[in-house]
Amino acid sequence: MIALSVARIAEIVGGELADISADAAAKRIVTGTIEFDSRAVGPGGLFLALPGARSDGHDFAEAADAAGAAAVLAARPVGVPSIVVPPAVAADAGAGVLEHDVDGSGAAVLAALSKLAAAVAAELVAGGLTIVGVTGSSGKTSTKDLIAAVLRPLGEVVAPPGSFNNELGLPWTVLRATEDTDYLVLEMSARHLGNIAALAAIAPPSIAVVLNVGTAHLGEFGSREVIAATKGELVEAVPASGVAILNADDPLVSAMSDRTAARVVRVGQSEAADIRAENVQLDELAQPRFTLLSPAGSAEVRLAVHGEHQVGNALSAAAVALECGATPEQVAAALATAGPASRHRMEVHTRADGVTIINDAYNANPDSMKAGLRALAVMARSGGTRRSWAVLGEMAELGDESITEHDRVGRLAVRLDISRLVVVGTGRPMSAMHHGAVMEGSWGSESTMVADTDAALAVLRAELQPGDVVLVKASNSAGLGSLAEALLDEGAS
Repeated sequence: MIALSVARIAEIVGGELADISADAAAKRIVTGTIEFDSRAVGPGGLFLALPGARSDGHDFAEAADAAGAAAVLAARPVGVPSIVVPPAVAADAGAGVLEHDVDGSGAAVLAALSKLAAAVAAELVAGGLTIVGVTGSSGKTSTKDLIAAVLRPLGEVVAPPGSFNNELGLPWTVLRATEDTDYLVLEMSARHLGNIAALAAIAPPSIAVVLNVGTAHLGEFGSREVIAATKGELVEAVPASGVAILNADDPLVSAMSDRTAARVVRVGQSEAADIRAENVQLDELAQPRFTLLSPAGSAEVRLAVHGEHQVGNALSAAAVALECGATPEQVAAALATAGPASRHRMEVHTRADGVTIINDAYNANPDSMKAGLRALAVMARSGGTRRSWAVLGEMAELGDESITEHDRVGRLAVRLDISRLVVVGTGRPMSAMHHGAVMEGSWGSESTMVADTDAALAVLRAELQPGDVVLVKASNSAGLGSLAEALLDEGAS
């Protein structure tokens, strides 16, 4: 973060000083990072005292102070130098930024954090910072990582680790930027109308990327049209001097051109795309290669990530880099070495016994589940006689469509000729997935339904053979990441 005095931060967020005098607050400078985990606080940092599901950050204020924190941002006095923000701060910031239910103290601290991030972002943009915003129903994190990779040869980049894309993660990421930062890449998620508009107001992007409109969080939104309306809030935030990068292959995204004053660049595999991929092919690990075509020229691209769905993500990243001055050759070189940077997202590892594990257990929705299964099928076919295993958990937040979508995934596994399906969980959605697989074609014993990850691991331990390919995928709440890690650990022993 840019260096600011404790007094200046209090002024920005509308807070009051506690356990520190005005003179001392004016001289004490926050030079470290902003942290919501007291264990991560270092000298000169600012600690956010947030209430959590299992603990209250206010109880760790003394530990943060002992670690060298310059101050604590809190909702009440905590006995150490702090900036106390009243509930009115949350009301002033607007409810749209708050995606999750938090109590009054949490809302006040989050709103203060947003105010601070907005002030810092405005100062850095005035100094030349370029902000890139990314949204979509699926692929946000992978694309954010690819964008960061293609921009790094052009300057210093700040991007969030994993999926820091909500009312806490986005301002936390913004406050990682300094005067030396050239590009700030932000991922933006939503569960309600207005969420993305509120996030974009904190850090208005000059380049916006919209990937797709799918069925993720359908239970929250109610329809794809409402999802499209929400995702489109990002392009509405871009000024006329900026650029909106839209997926030409998704009609709901392409139509967002009518909602922005910015210049529009379309990407995809259709003829309507300004930046296009031709001659797409997948190797034995489902790593795509294609010809990148753009107004700036063409280049041969070979991706280090897995799955044909990554072609669209790579095109969006390429479009951002080209807008920032990269050449097609520079883009191709950066993409060739840009592997998965965030954990549990299409991570591919082969054990010593030849078993390949695809760990995609962080998130799942119908679109990403289909993409993962198709990548699994490609890897198995490329190996000739390799058996394929799909170990799948629940796709969360699909609302009334949950049963139907899980049934479709089970049926797709059969149509793709996946050798074995292990359905993890006993709820109605997982029963629908198992039933769909059994009812599709001649499948029977090929689909196994187990109660939990321990039972799934037992099946795999008993039946995996050298050379098999295993996809582990579910929403993060299903906890299948530990299963994938266990499979890898066993292969290393």
